Amino acid sequence: MGRARAGDDGVRGSSANAHDVEKPVALALSGVAPSCIGDDGEVIILAATPIGNLGDASRRLVEALENAETIAAEDTRTAIHLMRALGVENRPRLIPLHEHNETARAAELVEAARDSDLLVLTDAGMPTVSDPGFPLVAAAAEAGVTVTALPGPSAVLTALAVSGLPTDRFAFEGFVPRKGRASYFDALATERRTLVFFESPNRIGDTLAELAASFGPDRRVAVCRELTKLHEEVVRGTAAEVAERFADGARGEIVLVVEGAGAVTTDPADAVERVLGLVAGGARLKEAAADVAAETGLGRRDLYEAALAARRSR
Repeated sequence: MGRARAGDDGVRGSSANAHDVEKPVALALSGVAPSCIGDDGEVIILAATPIGNLGDASRRLVEALENAETIAAEDTRTAIHLMRALGVENRPRLIPLHEHNETARAAELVEAARDSDLLVLTDAGMPTVSDPGFPLVAAAAEAGVTVTALPGPSAVLTALAVSGLPTDRFAFEGFVPRKGRASYFDALATERRTLVFFESPNRIGDTLAELAASFGPDRRVAVCRELTKLHEEVVRGTAAEVAERFADGARGEIVLVVEGAGAVTTDPADAVERVLGLVAGGARLKEAAADVAAETGLGRRDLYEAALAARRSR
């Protein structure tokens, strides 16, 4: 949408200059949003690429690849392969931009964008979303260089859409950390929004087991595998059920979608007493805290520490 001029109501009257009306229309038809054009016409363009199906490449992406003079790519080999697959004959300058150099290279690329448009690609999906690009965008914003995006495929939104879980409020957590996952999940156990994670196929079974321990075995999840590809699969069920299904790992790219916690109605003090009651009946403190956490939606670690402190004070 175009910007309303200062002092008017955003609606042009019959006296408007015809050129003012025609120019945004022409830009829109050519695939360039008028609000994305800088004073000198040079911008940084974040372009979404297919996440598995080449047919999802947009016309705007193809046009951008055909006209680009400089491309910053997560993997230049992947960028070359994409252009060839799309029939793009253009041979632009290719600059590597990956997690190991993106911070150091940000200022250089911002200056390069002052001379000509800079197209930014990652191997799949939208740059900056658990992929290189954020330091560059932050540096560009600080320097006053225009940044725009060519929307397209997104593993996050695709998984969320097919998960069968609430989509009105969600949080994307990126990749599940390799270490400290128990405390990581404990901290998220009471989050009421739907959660979306990326995870390695080799670790998905262990991750689901740890998630079930923190969130409770009955929390609903969806493992979305190989989205948009030939062997696309969505496995839905409780955390315990799906953990068992993937106990030996999986193959392919994985997006994990997890139902948010229900409203917590249990008084934490009452929950601690329930934990201590289970312990008095012979349960181990750790197991008792996990059971009560699953029942109430309260954090397992919080319950464990509170019950431990209460037991010591008695």
